[in-house]
Amino acid sequence: MTHPNALLGLAVAAALAGCAVGPDFRSPDAPAAARYTETTLPAQTAATPSPGGVAQRFVEADVPAQWWTLFRSEPLDRLVREGLDHSPTLGAAEATLRQARENLAAGRGGLLMPSVTGNLTGTREKASRGSPFDLYNASVDVSYALDLAGGNRRQVEGLTALADFQRYQFEGARLALTTNIVTTAIREASLRAQLHATREILAAQQESARRVQRQYELGGVARLDLVSVQAQAAQTAATIPPLETALAQTRHQLAILIGRTPGEAELPAFDIDQLTLPDTLPVSVPSALVRQRPDIQASEALLHQASAQVGVATANLYPQVTLTGSLSGQSSELHNLLAGPALWSLGAGLAQPIFRGGQLQAERRAAVAAYDAALAQYRETVLQAFGNVADTLRALEGDASTLQAQAQAEALAAQRLELTRKQWELGGASYLALLDAQRQYALARVAAVSARATRYADTAALFQALGGGWWNDDNREGAIRTAHNQRSEK
Repeated sequence: MTHPNALLGLAVAAALAGCAVGPDFRSPDAPAAARYTETTLPAQTAATPSPGGVAQRFVEADVPAQWWTLFRSEPLDRLVREGLDHSPTLGAAEATLRQARENLAAGRGGLLMPSVTGNLTGTREKASRGSPFDLYNASVDVSYALDLAGGNRRQVEGLTALADFQRYQFEGARLALTTNIVTTAIREASLRAQLHATREILAAQQESARRVQRQYELGGVARLDLVSVQAQAAQTAATIPPLETALAQTRHQLAILIGRTPGEAELPAFDIDQLTLPDTLPVSVPSALVRQRPDIQASEALLHQASAQVGVATANLYPQVTLTGSLSGQSSELHNLLAGPALWSLGAGLAQPIFRGGQLQAERRAAVAAYDAALAQYRETVLQAFGNVADTLRALEGDASTLQAQAQAEALAAQRLELTRKQWELGGASYLALLDAQRQYALARVAAVSARATRYADTAALFQALGGGWWNDDNREGAIRTAHNQRSEK
């Protein structure tokens, strides 16, 4: 070609290379929801003067990145940070993320950049009537796909989407880990409080049993009363070993969550009175949820990858143009290999599918179907996320009312027990009435502790349901690299 024609050809090729067939991905619109729940939430939950009975206010605000610090527990914060540094689950997610990013880098280099290969060979040869001689060959081969239809770029786009997917998978694993540590610590505090309350109740029942034993020996009460109080104390004592077992197993789970064996972990003993219930609950607007939940973002990344695969399948229907070039030299002496005449070549190849039995068209239809499936799965993920937030908000509203009722029930049960005990001492109430009052108080006290712990756990669940605030951590990429370096050193 003449010089002007060559420039024109390069310009046309560059223009065609800027196009990519197939759909250009666009993030789906967020649901047009004004609120999470069917009816408007109250401005705040119910309150009670009992411990953990503070009213929680729902405010339109962003979730902090380190949301667990709102419980104002230094041992809890330390345990969460240890889990982030040592959890094998998080280590696996971080390694998978690095793998996806390296695959993306490999794809960019292999699909978008020219391929340059150097070759050097040496042989010992001999003609039928000559002497043996050495022959050296050196060549540099260049190959570049013009990617006129954009198939390679769509493949790189798909690899980018997969890297994004693994990033959000990592964020989801991190959020799940921190939430599990917090809720497990709350469960331990709840079991410890229940165990403490049960032991106090058992001690009171055993003291009552000793008093009845003395009265029975003096003939003041019937044997039925003695057996009844002893049976109640025995029943209460039977509830202690399961609580002790559950407490030990909960601490074992905490050790595993932070990447330690139960035998080597140095875990603090969590006390529910040392945890502060956040009195302000940041609730982001519904339209922002699709950008905050890692599972929604991961599902969108898979949708993006499916869209890119439609482009790849579409590009396969178009001609494939490849440019090649070669420069080679030959010499009988290695040091003169580059001094002699060189042989060069330039070429271009065009490949156009003509007949494949409908394979390429079917592959494109399959890619479109895969995209439709990914879109449906994305919508399902969004719906489940909105339902998750709505359930948690209603649970918090109900938790406050439940704790209020349980606190009142515990106070009334304590009053009833005290009055019944005084009446029994004066002979105005039977011992069966006293036993029933003790039983009701024991149930009410344990139920109040459980209701309080449920409120703490559902508060942590709300932070998880709203995405955990990972997008507010400006140093998250640095944290990912630091975590990788720490695990590599270990």
